[in-house]
Amino acid sequence: MERLAPHKNGPEFSRIIAGAWRWDIAESRVSQLIQKSLEVGITTFDHADIYGDHSIEEIFGNVLKKNPSLRLKMELVTKCGIKFPSAKRPKSWVKHYDTSKEHILWSVDNSLTKLGTDNIDLLLIHRPDPLLNPNEVAEAFVALKKTGKVRHFGVSNFTATQFEMLQHYLPFPLVANQLEISVLNSLALFDGSLDVLMKHKVSPMAWSPLGGGKLLSHDQQKIFSKSQAYGATEAQLALAWLLKHPSSIFPVIGTTNPDRIAESAKAIEIHLEVQDWFEMLKVAQGKEMP
Repeated sequence: MERLAPHKNGPEFSRIIAGAWRWDIAESRVSQLIQKSLEVGITTFDHADIYGDHSIEEIFGNVLKKNPSLRLKMELVTKCGIKFPSAKRPKSWVKHYDTSKEHILWSVDNSLTKLGTDNIDLLLIHRPDPLLNPNEVAEAFVALKKTGKVRHFGVSNFTATQFEMLQHYLPFPLVANQLEISVLNSLALFDGSLDVLMKHKVSPMAWSPLGGGKLLSHDQQKIFSKSQAYGATEAQLALAWLLKHPSSIFPVIGTTNPDRIAESAKAIEIHLEVQDWFEMLKVAQGKEMP
């Protein structure tokens, strides 16, 4: 599979990324998903400290501890900054965000322990925090980079202005912004989000690239009228639609089905014609381009 650096100073990732959001499943099944991903060239795995009620990093880490050589074959992404009421986090009584230096440093140490690794390839602030202090975030990022605990840094769900604001305070580039993007949710293509990332030569990561499964529902089948002509499945065509964009989007797939992982990996072989790309957008939006 094609590998690409989302920023010239960033790590190389597989063009399709395996998202662990739904991987709150048996350890044996997680091991199977990791092996299948690596087998088809998907080497980048996307986590967050809160996934699976704070459990998925640990399940994933248990697999790595039993087979340490796997870590050398992959890149790990994780996120921090969201807190919510949970038996595992008894001090939180309301969902809120915490991007303080103290919490970022603690969260990274906790993720490293759970994942059973010495470093994280990419750390993302999970959500834009209305109380975010850019000086504190910058201090945390610099400290983590200095100790080698985190190699690169980025954000998730940040607007264009929020991205540029935080970048202004950092001595090194943010290398990612993970956004919700799909043919059903194409706002980032028009609201300036992708424009700013291209300005900074940063490639976006796209979560929910299949619209949370809605794209594969019976109601949306008209979007994929050309799938047979391309010899592609609906999921592959939806991913190919994202891969066509000049910002070099990295789709983050969330399946727990090994066959779906293999299917998704083949999407990079599909090259949509321009008019077919716009026809899919037209059907999804229910209107012609202006």
